[in-house]
Amino acid sequence: MSKQNLNLDNFWIPFTANRTFKEDPRLLVGAKGMYYESEDGREILDGISGLWCCNPGHCHPHIVEAVQNQIASMDYATAFNMAHPKAFQLAEKIASITPKGLDKVFFGNSGSEAVDTAMKIALAYHASRGEGQRTKFISREKGYHGVNFGGVSVGGLPLNRKAFGPLLPGIDHLPHTWNLEEMAFSKGQPEWGAHLADELNNILTLQDPNNVAAVILEPVIGSGGVIVHPKGYLEKIRKICDDHGILLIFDEVITGFGRVGKAFASERFNVTPDIITMAKGLTAASIPMSAAVFKDEIHDQIVQGPDGVIELFHGYTYSGHPVAAAAGLAAIEVYENEGLFERTLEIEPIFQEKIHSLKGENQIIDIRNIGLMGAVHFGSNGKTATEMSSSVFKHCYENDVLVRFSGEFIVLSPALIVQEEEIDRIIETIREGIQANS
Repeated sequence: MSKQNLNLDNFWIPFTANRTFKEDPRLLVGAKGMYYESEDGREILDGISGLWCCNPGHCHPHIVEAVQNQIASMDYATAFNMAHPKAFQLAEKIASITPKGLDKVFFGNSGSEAVDTAMKIALAYHASRGEGQRTKFISREKGYHGVNFGGVSVGGLPLNRKAFGPLLPGIDHLPHTWNLEEMAFSKGQPEWGAHLADELNNILTLQDPNNVAAVILEPVIGSGGVIVHPKGYLEKIRKICDDHGILLIFDEVITGFGRVGKAFASERFNVTPDIITMAKGLTAASIPMSAAVFKDEIHDQIVQGPDGVIELFHGYTYSGHPVAAAAGLAAIEVYENEGLFERTLEIEPIFQEKIHSLKGENQIIDIRNIGLMGAVHFGSNGKTATEMSSSVFKHCYENDVLVRFSGEFIVLSPALIVQEEEIDRIIETIREGIQANS
C-alpha cells in the first residue's frame, strides 16, 4: 500500500512530531542485512540498527527460521505456575555470557519493564534482609531508563519527565559526566573526570546511605548522546556502593550484546554490577523481549520461606514468551557463531577514525564514540543545534542513509556486520548534509 492510500489518522506515533511526520511520512516496508527498503522502492543504508537493536543485521535467516518454527509449534505458554523449555534454555544461555555470579534471569518485554523489574526486586531484596528503609534510588542526569514510572523517575532527560510529575519519591540524580572544555573529541573513554564519581558521596551524606536501595546507571549513556564515562569513574561508583551496602544496577539495554565489543559493557569496563537490564539486541529486535539479570545472592535472599508460597508478586503475561525465547536463543547463537562481539572491537578503530574525520565541519562542537556507537554534537553558532541535527537527518534520509537525530546531536549505531565502505558512506552523507545546511 502506498502512503497516498494509507490512513495515517489512528496510529499515535511515539517520540515523534506526529503532525509534521504525517505531512510527509517516511515509511519502511522491507529489511535485509544493513538495509531497509522504503515505501517508494529505495534501498536505505541503516546507520542505527533500527534503534540500537538489530545488532546482527536485519532478518538474519537463522533468527527468522527459529521464530517461524516456534510459532508454528507453540504460540504461547503462560509463565504463571507453568513454563516451557526454551525459557529455561535462554536463561541458561544468558547466564553463560553475563559476568560471573549474575545467573538469575527475570524476563519481560521491553527495556522499560526490565528497569522496573530491577528496581522492584532491589526493594524486595532489602526488605527481605530487614532493611525496608532502603527505598531511595540514585541515577544520573542525561540517563535514559525507559518510559514506565520507575524508569522515568530515575531517568535524567528533562523532556521525558516534565509532563508526568510528581513521579516516584526518593530519587536523586548524579551530575552527568560530559564536560565540553575537558573532554571534547575524546576517543573512547576520556582521561579526565574520574573525580565526578565523588559526587555520589556528597549525595549519600545528605540522603543517609542506609536509606538508599540502588544506584542505576547506563555504562555508556545512549539516548542522552553517547556519553562515555571517564576512566576510573565506574570503578569509583562500584566501590562507593560496596562501602554502603547499596546495589549497583547497569542499564545495558543499549550496550548489551556486542554494541561496545563485549557481550556487555560491564565486561569491557571490568566493573561488575549487582543487576544488569537488557533488551534490544537480546532478540535482535525480531520479537519484543527483555531481561533483568541478578546476582545469585539477590535471588536466593528473596526466594526462600515455606514451600508453596509465592516469593515475589511480580511478572508479566508475556514473561519468557516462547517465540521471543526462540528468537533470543537464535540471536545469541548468531553472535557466537559469527564472532560478532569480537568483530565490533576489530572495526571500532575504523569507525572511530571515520566519525572523528567530521571534526572541523560547521557547528560541530564534539564527537564521542566507543564500540559501534557514536554521536556528532552540534552547537548553535548558526542554525540552532536542534535545527542542524534535524536538517542533517532529513538530508541523510533523502540520500538513502538512515541516522538518528535527538536534540542537538546525530547518533550512529550501525549493525555489528557493517563494512568499512558502508561506514564511509554514512559519514560522507552526514558531511554533505552539514555542508548543505551551512
